[in-house]
Amino acid sequence: MKSSLFKKILSMMLALSIFSMSALALELDTSVDEEIRKHYNPSQIEKDLLPPLTKTEVETSSVPKLPATGSDQTVPSTPPPKILPTITDTDKKAPKRIQNLPGQENNKNYSREGIAAIKIKKGTKFKVKSLTAISDYTAENATMSFKTTESVTKRYVTIPAGTIFKATIEETHPPQFTGNGGLIVINVDRMIFRGVTRKVSAKITKANGKKIFVNNIKGKRQYWKGVANSTKPGAKFYRKSMRATVKLAQNPWTLILTPFTAVAGVVVYGVNIVGSPVFAIFAKGGRISIPAGTEFEIKLLEDVYLD
Repeated sequence: MKSSLFKKILSMMLALSIFSMSALALELDTSVDEEIRKHYNPSQIEKDLLPPLTKTEVETSSVPKLPATGSDQTVPSTPPPKILPTITDTDKKAPKRIQNLPGQENNKNYSREGIAAIKIKKGTKFKVKSLTAISDYTAENATMSFKTTESVTKRYVTIPAGTIFKATIEETHPPQFTGNGGLIVINVDRMIFRGVTRKVSAKITKANGKKIFVNNIKGKRQYWKGVANSTKPGAKFYRKSMRATVKLAQNPWTLILTPFTAVAGVVVYGVNIVGSPVFAIFAKGGRISIPAGTEFEIKLLEDVYLD
């Protein structure tokens, strides 16, 4: 009983002490701020101490400025002038230029504006047939035409069969002495693709199934044939001399003459054989005559660009 009574008395004393305590609170003294505003201008201090804003920050700033209160009203605040960006000649958009494909600068038909070109790599070969008959007597700078017989497929493009190639005869000459044959040099310089003439650089690698070297179509060289032909007169004289010797030997009165005819035939034939390389210098080589419809092979020497 005593302990319970003691607890009740202790609880009542604790409750009375709590209720009798004064409330704790913070009280802010704003008089200091008022004293500062009387003697100093905060806005002017901010302008003097803080760095100025850049043009970009002034133009892009969208936060409105609050109106000044108290002593701030004594200092007029003017908004920064709006600075418009200046446009120089270098900032103006350059006019769109016409792009020329490589190798197509000198022909107005080859120019395209804003094109995406497809490249046909050099080394590409085309099987064609000639549409023009030519020979080693064809005049230089004459033109001839070819037509492709098979289509050629590359990435993004197919050159169909029937595409026309144009060529120029750069050099020709007929058969010459020393057994040198005729000559035809063909320069393939144009291609007509989808109705547009395009400049190309190509050469002939095959003509009528035969390989062509250095783009020169040569007539058959016939020097050694000339050497053999130059011995024919001596062989013919030798045979006649031998027949004469046989006839003289059949008659006893003419038998004494047989050594002369035999020796003459041998001497003439020997001189002819020894001199045949010299005589062959005056022999000419083979002719060249290529009819229309002959099969050729064309090889590109440079890349070709198609739009």
